[in-house]
Amino acid sequence: MIDLSTKGTQADGGLHEMTMGFFSIIACCVGKRLNRGVDGGGGGGGGEGETPELLFGLQSLQIATNFFFESNKLGHGGFGPVYKGLMPNGQEVAVKKLSLNSRQGMKEFANEVKLLLKIQHRNLVTLLGCCIEGPEKMLVYEYLPNRSLDYFLFDVNKSAALDWPRRFKVITGVARGLLYLHEEAPVRIIHRDIKASNILLDEHLNPKISDFGLARLFPGNDTHFDTLKVSGTYGYMAPEYVTRGYASVKTDVFSYGILVLEIVSGRKNHNDRLGADKSDLLRYAWMLFQEGKTLELVDTNLKKYIPAEAAMCIQLGLLCCQAAVADRPHMSSVNLMLSSESFNLPRPGKPGIHGRCGGLSTTTSAFTKTNASTSTATAVTKTSPGSSYVEESSKIQYLFLLLRVDKRHHHHCCRHRHHPAGVLC
Repeated sequence: MIDLSTKGTQADGGLHEMTMGFFSIIACCVGKRLNRGVDGGGGGGGGEGETPELLFGLQSLQIATNFFFESNKLGHGGFGPVYKGLMPNGQEVAVKKLSLNSRQGMKEFANEVKLLLKIQHRNLVTLLGCCIEGPEKMLVYEYLPNRSLDYFLFDVNKSAALDWPRRFKVITGVARGLLYLHEEAPVRIIHRDIKASNILLDEHLNPKISDFGLARLFPGNDTHFDTLKVSGTYGYMAPEYVTRGYASVKTDVFSYGILVLEIVSGRKNHNDRLGADKSDLLRYAWMLFQEGKTLELVDTNLKKYIPAEAAMCIQLGLLCCQAAVADRPHMSSVNLMLSSESFNLPRPGKPGIHGRCGGLSTTTSAFTKTNASTSTATAVTKTSPGSSYVEESSKIQYLFLLLRVDKRHHHHCCRHRHHPAGVLC
């Protein structure tokens, strides 16, 4: 999350820096999209000499979603509602619409565009473009027909579609996506909100990490950052992050560990209806592991599974959730553990059970119409008296107007420059 809310004129400076950074990254990535031949679906084609749109017109998205008709609604998240759309070229898209009264969503909107245009991986959701007209702000993604992982995983009937091979594929796919973010992308990124509702599934149930509104870039050789504004989802957040605001790549590793335990068990990380001993998934998994009953955690809806793989995944989940940050593996080690048949996992110590949870409330996954019993922590942000939602909106809209004028010039420049793989212009 980008902090725009320091004292006095620093807020205006932070906004200016975010706006200009937002502009430079999008302008740069126009060339990147052109080289990839991506058709943004803004009404134009992808033929020779044409400029695929990163900027979608409001009218084209209204038509694509039947004017955001309720039957096209995929779900509702903290950012706002998400709708399915059909572009004139036949491409299906998912349109995430920023709630008009959401100031925090405005910052997350800019953050998500900035990051997703900078990175590309088969296990990350693809951002096709965005729309900004007047007060309307929207993000346009590839449409993934199977919605989000929680839509299947926590439903007794739908979970049957997630047999063991598919669950293991999700576990390994998310691990590869996080490895890319932490160690292989042009910039190092922590996601800060890894959870079942933020893992989308394509037509083959391949996982894609989504929702980068809270993600954070790591400049230079920085290994962590400290913040007073803890944002994420209770139950998935690492204890040192909740209690001290200490965030690092190991913050994502902890969340990934919780996710792995949920995938294996088929249950949410907290469920009071299961009784005191079983209500907290991490505590219950640790208790079973200590008693030598690890496989009792496995989802009873799984008719067939490989016991050795399931036990390994549970042990891996516990390793990722270790209380001490240094005791958690990096995602490179996690991927090695998942891909090697002969790797002996270390025996985990007591995981970070205390300090990671807060009061629970009900939120809804942005890509499913079912309620997800999680709680999202949000921080109260102070704003300078001179700043306002309208000012932020107008500044960012001005940036997009500049981008429309600059795109053809940028296209001409990029056609005459060579960029090594993975290097942005």
